[in-house]
Amino acid sequence: MNALGQEKGCVGAYFGVPDAPCLTTTPVRSSSFCVTRVERQLNGDEAVVVDLPASDSYLLMLYLENTCHADLRPDGTLADARIYRQGSICLVDLAQGASILLRESLNALAFFLPRALFDELAEMSNTTRLHHLRCRRGEADPVIESLGIALLPLFESGHASPPALLQHLASAICAHVLHDYSDEAMRNGAADSSLAVWQEKAVKEYMLDHLGEDLSIALIASSIGYSANHFGREFKRATGLTPHQWLTRMRVEKAKQMLAQTSPGLATIADLCGFTDQSHFTKVFQRATGMTPAVWRNSAIH
Repeated sequence: MNALGQEKGCVGAYFGVPDAPCLTTTPVRSSSFCVTRVERQLNGDEAVVVDLPASDSYLLMLYLENTCHADLRPDGTLADARIYRQGSICLVDLAQGASILLRESLNALAFFLPRALFDELAEMSNTTRLHHLRCRRGEADPVIESLGIALLPLFESGHASPPALLQHLASAICAHVLHDYSDEAMRNGAADSSLAVWQEKAVKEYMLDHLGEDLSIALIASSIGYSANHFGREFKRATGLTPHQWLTRMRVEKAKQMLAQTSPGLATIADLCGFTDQSHFTKVFQRATGMTPAVWRNSAIH
């Protein structure tokens, strides 16, 4: 059992606050839901490395105040620092562990969510199929924010055992995450595939890293040593989508992120997201969302 599992998901020690208050409950059958109130103060130019060990779980952070931190990649390089606004979330897969460089004081709720907990929740639903979760960084989530705020008084209540409200809030949080952050493009058990999970992950990362380029199926397949035909068949068996369909979906998602800002222009977005031109971008985006990019941007900004 990994270190996080042994501590039942209380992650305060990894953030340098071993006495951080922690609430644990069992929302469904046997898997635990755990939330830690993390308050780590930094002084001046102080920066702290936070290393979370590998676990078959997800970590969901709800930021109660603005902060800033940067991902530390597995090769030791540092990603660009990102501002996390009050009310925003960060959802990361801990399958390979995670490391960050904390640059500012942190006031947040850290939810430790075992994958087995989502298994149990999905089995209870006739409509929700279990998928991998899409990692998110710095996105606003009013639902999680409201549920998190409702949890805060429980840290001060001094209950000897978890109150019933904690169980209800835990179920609501997990159901929301499963519904809104399931990655339908990830392996879902619909069919067996010779594509290993690590190969699926590697090839998707390759496509995301080269999203703005003209990617052929042969080029994508070669990144993991597959032929184009064999890769296309096995990728669809693993994900339910062809490589082109998955790539198009990711291009639309990236375009949405860029459209949520007042700049750059549509032609620039089309180029950076790998569309042939602005006309092609508009056609694909409207087919996927029901709105033109211009209309979508207006609704997102206003």
